[in-house]
Amino acid sequence: MSAPARKRRPYAPRVPMAERREQLLDAALTIIDRDGYDGVSIDAIAREVGVTRPVVYGAFDGLGPLLTALLDRQQQRAITQLYGALPLTALASTPLGIVERAVPALHAMVLADPVTWRAILRSPANVPDVVRERIEGDRTRVRGTLQMMVAAVLPGADAEVLAHAVLALLDHFGQLVLAEPEQFSAERLTAAARAMIGAWIP
Repeated sequence: MSAPARKRRPYAPRVPMAERREQLLDAALTIIDRDGYDGVSIDAIAREVGVTRPVVYGAFDGLGPLLTALLDRQQQRAITQLYGALPLTALASTPLGIVERAVPALHAMVLADPVTWRAILRSPANVPDVVRERIEGDRTRVRGTLQMMVAAVLPGADAEVLAHAVLALLDHFGQLVLAEPEQFSAERLTAAARAMIGAWIP
């Protein structure tokens, strides 16, 4: 009697390397979002994608290079999204006009890519120092942009202090949208920002 044929382990379909790398980065981001940085490993990433460890190592030299690539990608993605939502070409507008353009755009931005913005606004557990430093560096850049915007639309105001206040407000609005998007609609947040602008500016 012949021995039963052994089932061969299914292999992941071949995909272009650039696409495979994106799959692995997406998987790492999903794991970090769900389980925190303690949950991310080569094994966890391979399981998430449904591939073997050698497939992961064929795309990246190890976990460190993979996470560095993920950090680079997410940093560029977040900055591109944010600067795309801020009305940088409307600096001749009134503060109210800027609010009415920016708040709905920022609201849509957060909802379109919640995983990216959760990682920034609601940092998962045990964030490595390198990640925290990148986030803080980007916050400093964004605050500088906000300071430039404030100075353009409110000549004579303390643009530096107001830039800190605006960034804090955007952080909090973003967290509200992530937590309860239906309750904190773009219309509601825009109305609140409009009321604050009216209270600050006679």
